[in-house]
Amino acid sequence: MTESPSLELTVVRHGVTAWNLERRYQGHRDVPLLMPEAMADIERLRDDLAEERFDAVHCSDLTRCRQTLAAVRETLPTPEAWFDARLRELDFGDYEGCTYAHLKDDPGYRAWVDSAGAVAPPNGESAAALWSRLEDWLAEVQAQALATGQRRVLAVSHGGVIRELRRRLEGAEFWDGVVGQAQGRRFVLIHGEGNWRCSCSSAVPAPASATS
Repeated sequence: MTESPSLELTVVRHGVTAWNLERRYQGHRDVPLLMPEAMADIERLRDDLAEERFDAVHCSDLTRCRQTLAAVRETLPTPEAWFDARLRELDFGDYEGCTYAHLKDDPGYRAWVDSAGAVAPPNGESAAALWSRLEDWLAEVQAQALATGQRRVLAVSHGGVIRELRRRLEGAEFWDGVVGQAQGRRFVLIHGEGNWRCSCSSAVPAPASATS
């Protein structure tokens, strides 16, 4: 019996920025990594991926993701990356640059938080709008896996992107899909009967208890 085609998709978040530490919504703002503070997390990620060999690499076009990928690639040989705006963070619209302290008394902000992404921030994106562009990107990655054999793919993106992928692929609850800086998920997708399904997923880097 022929084995079903599979795709191992590793999606990781960028390293820490000053806005992360200040708990500001970044969204589409092109905020760079905070150096050298970002490197400790990135080095742990780099060590975890040291034995991996990827067939393709995709990356958000924003600077913090480009910098993260560049640091990872210092010790991890990878193919040339495809930089793609579809892998950007959720567009937080008018909330970008703001903190919870700035927004906590705003009724519109409370409605957005309470909706778990169903409502879009003013001049921003809903979770459904984010998924629309991610789904388009994912369909291309899956098509390339079938057509060219690119079965092990690395993507460097953002926390909101990984959370949405976890919702759609793992069935995770909205607030349960959060990952830390320079962390992510490895999704194993299986193709059968014309569709892809997620057969399993795991944390990247692997938890210390799983490697000790």
